[in-house]
Amino acid sequence: MVAIRLPDGTVKEYSSAGTTGLTIAESISPGLAKDAVAARVNGELWDLTRLIEKDADVQIVTKKNPEGLEIIRHDAAHVFAEAVKELYPECQITIGPAIENGFYYDVFRETAFNPDDLVKIEDRMREIVDRNEEITREIWNRNEAIQFFKDMGEHFKAEIISDLPEDQTISLYRQGKFIDLCRGPHLPSTGKLGKAFKLMKLAGAYWRGDPKNPQLQRIYGTAWPSEKELKDYLFQLEEAEKRDHRKLGREMNLFHLQEEAVGSVFWHPKGWTLYRILQNYIRDKISEQDYVEVNTPSLVDRSLWEQSGHWEKFREGMFTLEDGDTFLALKPMNCPCHIQIFKQGIKSYRDLPLRMAEFGSCVRNEPSGALSGLTRVRSFVQDDAHIFATEDQIKDETFKFCSLLLEVYKEIGFEEVTVRFSDRPENLAGQDELWDKAELLLEQGAKAAGLSYSLNPGEGAFYGPKLEFVLKDALGREFQCGTLQLDFVLPERLDATYIGEDGKKHRPVILHRAIFGSFERFIAILIEHYAGKFPLWLAPVQVAVTTITQEGDAYAQQVYDALKRAGLRAELELKNEKINYKIRELSLQKVPYIFVVGKREAEEGTVAIRKLGGESQEILALADAIRKLGSEARPPHKRSSHGHEECVKERVQVCIND
Repeated sequence: MVAIRLPDGTVKEYSSAGTTGLTIAESISPGLAKDAVAARVNGELWDLTRLIEKDADVQIVTKKNPEGLEIIRHDAAHVFAEAVKELYPECQITIGPAIENGFYYDVFRETAFNPDDLVKIEDRMREIVDRNEEITREIWNRNEAIQFFKDMGEHFKAEIISDLPEDQTISLYRQGKFIDLCRGPHLPSTGKLGKAFKLMKLAGAYWRGDPKNPQLQRIYGTAWPSEKELKDYLFQLEEAEKRDHRKLGREMNLFHLQEEAVGSVFWHPKGWTLYRILQNYIRDKISEQDYVEVNTPSLVDRSLWEQSGHWEKFREGMFTLEDGDTFLALKPMNCPCHIQIFKQGIKSYRDLPLRMAEFGSCVRNEPSGALSGLTRVRSFVQDDAHIFATEDQIKDETFKFCSLLLEVYKEIGFEEVTVRFSDRPENLAGQDELWDKAELLLEQGAKAAGLSYSLNPGEGAFYGPKLEFVLKDALGREFQCGTLQLDFVLPERLDATYIGEDGKKHRPVILHRAIFGSFERFIAILIEHYAGKFPLWLAPVQVAVTTITQEGDAYAQQVYDALKRAGLRAELELKNEKINYKIRELSLQKVPYIFVVGKREAEEGTVAIRKLGGESQEILALADAIRKLGSEARPPHKRSSHGHEECVKERVQVCIND
């Protein structure tokens, strides 16, 4: 008999002959057995059919577990490879890992695959699922496995085995007539995979990422536990394509990118308006919390980066230039420069906490292949700040920052935010005792702020642990934007001190923090979250005035002038085009409100209001129309007071009278 300890602490005894993850699942419930894809045995993932011959801790892994989903996707890759070998026997298969949302497989073939081939492969994959081929694990002798794959003409597989450590177990998985090298685990049979998969696209790759090696064809696919999840994912992709910030950026005339400035953004007037709205909003928010704003140089001598540790840890990401004996670097971040400001003059404990903010322009040498619209650029601006504090102030400052960040996200339209706690990385600076203290204090601060968080091991900055704030957009996609990093290292390296109550010098602690991260990336997220249909206070153009015929041009100008005097961002559209065409064009530009005027409106002092996405229109007197936009047109933190509403009424009346 073997004793099996389940996750809830229950211990059950099973026969030592024939006990597997599957038999354990079946003994618990038919539903669990149906959903099971693998077993975690003493912390290691096993096939459901692998014999458990000794006492063990066992957890049944289902399709709902992240590990289970990864197994489904890896099995889909194996079924793909089997289909390819059946249809195109001349191919050599290489590697086929599970990745986020699916899998890929790299294939060597002299003839290029085309979209029709993908349809054929996908059809054959479904046939293989219908065959319900048993998937079995086999342990092979290393040299025999190498020779086996060479004899099959699978030279890439033979090379992989040759490069594995001598003591590594060589496991092969067989399904039908197909056999592949793999660590596993896998499903019991191909039928268990189901048909919730789809081949997505073709791409190129080099064997082992080296351009000197043979070129391969990479086929990407997606796989899910159910048809519904596949359908939802494909819908999300379709919706994401419609919302792509690069596409909407062109349609809305916000920005463009071009080869002569790779990784840098050309902001058009409307895009720059959006940029300034966000910047002014966050500037107001941090001003309320007594941040001081600074500005620091873009070019800084190498010696400062060496002293801070960035030269060692971040050199590959820096643009540099030489001027005689001077070796300069464009700053990739602001923190060393902020410490230089802190060091000017003597600081007292009474000066702390000192919250120092900068909308600093930074440059990073991102690989050209990694650049993607606004989400990955080389030149960017952060809503960056550094809080210089005493150790006793860490808890309060963490609470204040977390409260501010969550308030900002909510006001901008992101309700779902999760938090990750990232602890020390392998490539760190500073002593273990400093890291122990930093991790403990940041954890205490997070708890004081009432945050629940998941652990993100090894992902801290080189100088300290951090909290990472992940927001979820309208499509359910997650983006890590805000950070709070606790740093004992840089104050030591750059010799930052303050005079304590005891009259002696002490090191401040630095809290590195950002809410948006980079403005460029955050704007991309915003565009896609709202599909370009921004709330009125964020819209670059809040209202457009257009005419039915040219008879209304003079009155349209009066309406436009009144809107501008009322503080609204307005646009005047007087093209000699049909009204339906003009409304369609303004709708494509995602203008929230369109005021349509003609002869009748001019005579009556009214406007016809069309709201973006609406089918009907509303006729209002001009003063009432402007008042209608009222507080909605202002940033959230400047709304909702009675005094403000009275002020709006007065401004509107003045605009109309003028």
